Formats: sequence, C-alpha cells, structure tokens
Amino acid sequence: MFLMGLGALLVIGGFLYMARTAIWRGPLSGRDSSRPARDTLEPPRRSLRFLGLGTNWPGLFLMALGAVLLLSGAGF
Repeated sequence: MFLMGLGALLVIGGFLYMARTAIWRGPLSGRDSSRPARDTLEPPRRSLRFLGLGTNWPGLFLMALGAVLLLSGAGF
C-alpha cells in the first residue's frame, strides 16, 4: 500500500512539474515577443518547445518512476 501511495504521489508530482514548466515559461505577449500582438494576447510565433523532452524530462522521469512503483505495489 505504501508503494502505491508513493507511486501516485510521484505521478501527480510529475504532472504538476510539467504544468508548472508550461505555465511559468514566460509571458505570452509583450516586450519579449518577436512582433507586437494584434487582437490577441497570443504572440504570432508561439512554438511547441515547452512540450518537448528537453524541458519536461524531470516530470516525465517522476511519472515513469511513479508508474513503476504503482505497478510493483499492485503485484504485492
């Protein structure tokens, strides 16, 4: 039961880490954008780099470790 609880916490923690990385990446528009925004707050060149493996590997690692603990805890 302890392994399953720890695994669930790691999966949730990994998900929250990836959400924090995507949300706190930076301003969507303003001084840092490449061109001024027109009628929207979204900059015209918002890339999908924040979904890549390079920025999310700690969160993915936590989720994978949590999944392993969940599966091993279910075996006992």
